[in-house]
Amino acid sequence: MVQYEEMGKQNTGKPYQKLGTHLKALRTRLGESLAEASGAVEIDVMELASFELGDRRPAEDVLLLLISHFGAADHEAVQLWEVAGYGSTKTAETSEHGRPAKQSEKTASPVLFTDVVDILVNNYGVIMNFMQNSGPGTAPTSVARVGMSREHAKSILQILQNTLQRTEQSQAHSKNSQPDN
Repeated sequence: MVQYEEMGKQNTGKPYQKLGTHLKALRTRLGESLAEASGAVEIDVMELASFELGDRRPAEDVLLLLISHFGAADHEAVQLWEVAGYGSTKTAETSEHGRPAKQSEKTASPVLFTDVVDILVNNYGVIMNFMQNSGPGTAPTSVARVGMSREHAKSILQILQNTLQRTEQSQAHSKNSQPDN
């Protein structure tokens, strides 16, 4: 278990000091440098440094990446999530067809981020083995295996392409509508 020695220190004007202390403790527990950890989750090293200093908090998806990469225990993950101010309420989830998900479609499964996928396709269907790199010189660790029919795989591919296209268009629109400084 990670010891958070600096937790009792007073806030020095850094809004996310407690969160930063947690993140730094997890990173140092792994013996990783800022550059190694930021590279593993594909964020800028200065961005990770600003999180650890308590100047900023990571976006939800980045925090989930960090939690996964650092291998935080469940109670540590919950604590980090709450310290970041995200609480237990999440934004509305949607189904694969873009509609709000029904309660029965929602799951309590954790989100596992991967950086490696091995895909096997044969006459019977598709198997995807999602893996996470564990560091230099080690083989990737499997975090999930998913099997499906070829037709279902084609459907997922189409949904993924449409969703990515919509989000890219939305991001481009947001950038274009922001006033220049």
